[in-house]
Amino acid sequence: MPDALLEKRPNGVALVTLNRPESLNAMGGDLVPLLGQHLADCEADPAVRCVAVTGAGRAFCAGGDVRNMQRRNDSQQEAAKAAEPPNPITILEAGVRELRASHDATALRLHRMGKPTVALVNGHAVGAGFSLALACDIRLCSANAKFGTAFRNVGLSGDFGGSYFLQRLVGMGRARELYFTAEIVDARQALELGIANRVIEGEDWLDEALAFCARLAAGPTASYGRMKANLELAETADLRAVLDQEALLMRMSGVSRDSREAVRAFVEKREPRFVGE
Repeated sequence: MPDALLEKRPNGVALVTLNRPESLNAMGGDLVPLLGQHLADCEADPAVRCVAVTGAGRAFCAGGDVRNMQRRNDSQQEAAKAAEPPNPITILEAGVRELRASHDATALRLHRMGKPTVALVNGHAVGAGFSLALACDIRLCSANAKFGTAFRNVGLSGDFGGSYFLQRLVGMGRARELYFTAEIVDARQALELGIANRVIEGEDWLDEALAFCARLAAGPTASYGRMKANLELAETADLRAVLDQEALLMRMSGVSRDSREAVRAFVEKREPRFVGE
């Protein structure tokens, strides 16, 4: 079976499943490249109007594959020794390029994609797996969900955007504490901290979570994309810049098919039928 699966549902929801359950969906094998390919596919497909990401088995994603880390470290040391003259900088630069490409294809795309992205967290989301969940617009969790940065446990500093996303949700002090201690946060604590949007109890939690995604997919998808663009700009820009962009995107939305349909539906006292345009 592939290390990441893509199911496009008739209701406009695309479900991406991280599929290495024997390793708690750790980021080894082809998981990250396949995830990037599936996300690019979803972004380009107008029939996909909401993207949900979950994990197979009992975890969302355990982050980096530590066994693969050891093999990579060993191979890098051998390559450095074999180089004439030995050049660890070249090896470092290659590793940085590779990781940056992975970041762009996954965390950055989840955050910037002009469609809602939802993490359906079924179990542990730790390390880079936590970062991937944070990169999504919304996090819906089962009662079994657990979150942790985990990087300090293997002497690493963190990747896939976790340091950017986490402190915007929980504040600078709490984010630093979670990074420095690698404390595991359960579903209820995650809800209280603002990491989780909702905790869904019961064995049918995934069905309820996917129903939530279907409601998003039935909405004005193009307007969601403009909302995301405004919110992203507001993370770093001043008020003047945000107001200017809001004015532009608001007028663009006002002439869209979905906005015209919503106005007609209001006048006719019925529910609008959005098409995502």
